[in-house]
Amino acid sequence: MSGHGAASWTTLRSFTRDPTTRRGGVSRDTWRRIGGLARPHRGRLLVFLGLVVLSSAAAVATPVLLGLVVTAVADGDRRSVVLLALLVGALALVEGAVTLVQRWYSSRIGEGLIYDLRTAVFAHVQRQPVSFFTRAQTGALVTRLNSDVNGAQQAFTSTLQSVVSNVVLLVLAGGVILSQAPLLLLAVLLLLPLFWVPARRVGRRLSGLTRRSMELNAEMGNRMTERFNVSGALLVTLFGRPEEEDAQFRERADRVRRIGVSIAMSNRVFFTALTTVTGLATALVYGVGGVLAVDGQLHVGAVVTLAALMGRLYGPITSLANVRVDVMSALVSFERVFEVLDLRSPLVEAAHAVDLPDGPLDVRLEGVTFSYPRAGGGLTSLEGGGHGSALLDLGGAGEGAGEGTEEDDRSADDRSADDAPGGRVEEPALRGVDLHVGPGQVLALVGRSGAGKTTLTSLVARLHDPQEGAVRIGGVDLRDARLASVHDRVGVVTQDAHLFHDTVRANLLYARPGADEEQLWRALGDAQVDGLVRELPDGLDTVVGDRGHRLSGGEKQRVALARLLLKAPDVVVLDEATAHLDSRSEVLVQRALERALEGRTSIVIAHRLSTVRGADLIAVVDAGRVAETGTHEELLARGGLYEELHRTQLAAPTAAQA
Repeated sequence: MSGHGAASWTTLRSFTRDPTTRRGGVSRDTWRRIGGLARPHRGRLLVFLGLVVLSSAAAVATPVLLGLVVTAVADGDRRSVVLLALLVGALALVEGAVTLVQRWYSSRIGEGLIYDLRTAVFAHVQRQPVSFFTRAQTGALVTRLNSDVNGAQQAFTSTLQSVVSNVVLLVLAGGVILSQAPLLLLAVLLLLPLFWVPARRVGRRLSGLTRRSMELNAEMGNRMTERFNVSGALLVTLFGRPEEEDAQFRERADRVRRIGVSIAMSNRVFFTALTTVTGLATALVYGVGGVLAVDGQLHVGAVVTLAALMGRLYGPITSLANVRVDVMSALVSFERVFEVLDLRSPLVEAAHAVDLPDGPLDVRLEGVTFSYPRAGGGLTSLEGGGHGSALLDLGGAGEGAGEGTEEDDRSADDRSADDAPGGRVEEPALRGVDLHVGPGQVLALVGRSGAGKTTLTSLVARLHDPQEGAVRIGGVDLRDARLASVHDRVGVVTQDAHLFHDTVRANLLYARPGADEEQLWRALGDAQVDGLVRELPDGLDTVVGDRGHRLSGGEKQRVALARLLLKAPDVVVLDEATAHLDSRSEVLVQRALERALEGRTSIVIAHRLSTVRGADLIAVVDAGRVAETGTHEELLARGGLYEELHRTQLAAPTAAQA
C-alpha cells in the first residue's frame, strides 16, 4: 500500500505541473552546470540509486512470496509456510532498513545541494551594486533562495527516485505477471483508459487551480508583510483603517479558502478514479484468475500474487508517461537559479587591483560624468511589474527610495525618462565634475534636491563607476583598487541610517567585529549616545527592533555615527547625517565629529549652517554640475547660487532658532 500511495502521489504531481513545461527546452549549458553540481555528490547518488532499485525490487518480491505462502498452505506444506513467512518478515525488516538508509542519502544529497545553491546565490547577490536592490523585489529574491532552490534539488532526489523506482517496479511487476498470465495482463491494461482520461482532465484543472492558489497565497502573504512591519502598522493605525483592512484581508482569505476546497475535491476525484480502476482490475484478476485456478490452469497462490501486483502497475505507467513534465519542472527551477548566478555586476575588480595607500588620503574627481542605468537593465523577472527606479541610497537597498528625502538625487523628470516607452537614454546625473579635497579637509556639498549630491558621494564609496572621467582616492583610480580596501577605508552614514533587527552590540560590531567592550563604549561616548545605551533594559544587548524603530530618529542616527566612529575610516561621507538630531544633540555630535574626524578626509552633504560654515571647501551642485566652489564667506560675497540657498534654506533655520 505504501508503494501504491507513493506512485499515486507522483502521478498526481505530474498531472498538476504547469503544461507550459512540456514545451520547454533545456540548454546544453544548463545540463553541464547541473552535472557540475552533481559531481561532489556522485558517490552518494550511486548508493542512493542502488537503494532505490533494492527497495523497488523488495516491493515486488513481497507479493510473490505471499503468493508462494498461499500455495504452500494449499499444498499442506507446513515447513514451506513457516520458511516463507519468516522470509517475508525478514524482507520487511530489510525493506524498512533500506528505506531509512535511502532517506538518509536522499536528505544528505538534497540538503547538500540546497546548501550549495543557496550559499552561492546569497554570496552572488550580496556582491551586486546597490542599483540592483533598488529595482529587484525582495520577495522575488527570497523566492529564488527558497522555492526555486528547493525545486531544483527535487531533480536529484524526488524526480530521480520516482523515475528509477517506477521503471524497476514496472519491469519487475510486468515481468512476473507476463510470465504467469500474459492474457490477464493485457485485459487489465485495457482498463487503463478508464483512469487515464479522467486523470488527464483533473490534471488540467488542478494545474490552473494550483497556479491560481499560489498567486492568491502570494498576494495574501505580501499584504501581511506590508501591514505587519513597523511602517505599515503605523500607517494603518494613524489613518484609522483597521476595519477596512480586516474586510479586505477576509476577502483575500476567503478566495484562498474557496480555491483550497476546489483543489481538495479535484484531488479526491483523482484518487477515487485510481482506486476505482485498481478495484476493477483486482476484481478482474480474482474473477478470471479464480476461474483459471478452478480449471487447474493457474495456482491459487499465483492469483494472489497477480492481484497484489496489478495495483502497482497504474501509478508507474502514468507517472512515466509524464516524466518529461516532472523533469522539465525541476530543470526550470535550475534555470531560474542560474539566472541569478549569471547576473554580472558592473563593479568588477581589476585583475591586478591594489590597496589604497596607507596614511591620510585625498579625494579627487576628474571630469566625472555618470548616468544611471535604464530600468529593465537587470533581470526582469526580479523587478516585477512596477516601474523600476534607479534611485540610490547609500545606507542600503531602497532605504530612502520613495520617501522624498534629500538622497533622491535625480529629479522626477529624469526618472520618468528612465521608464518612458522605448527606453530613452537618461540624462546624466553628473556632468564633467572636477573636485579635490585634501587629506584631513572637509568638503561640503550643497544644492537643491535632485542636483546630484548623493550621486557624487556614491561614486566616492564606489557604489557605481563613472562612464567618463575618474574618481581617485590617494591617487588610485577606484577602478584599480581592491573593493575590500575601498570599503575598509571609506565610511558612510546616510540621512536614514539603517540598523539591523539585532542588539546594539551586534549593530556596532558590524563595523569592526573584533572590537572590545571599551572600544564600543568609547565610540558610543564620542557619538554622545552612551548615556542612552546605559539606560536601555539590556544595555548593549538590547534589541533595537526592525530598522532600529525602537529608538528615536536622533538616537538611531547617533548609534549609526558610533558605528562609523568605531570603524575609524580614513575617508568619511556624511549624507545629511545630522538631519534627525535636535539642536542640542546636533551640537554635541558636531563637537564629537570634529574631534573624532581630525586628520580624516570628509565629504559632507548638508543644509544646516552649523555644518557648512566650518568646511574647508564648499561645492554648490546644480543640475549635475559644480556651479560654485569656495569657503562660506567667499561664496556669500560672490552673491551667486550659494547666497540664494543661504537665504532660502540656511537662513530660515537660523532665524527660527533665534
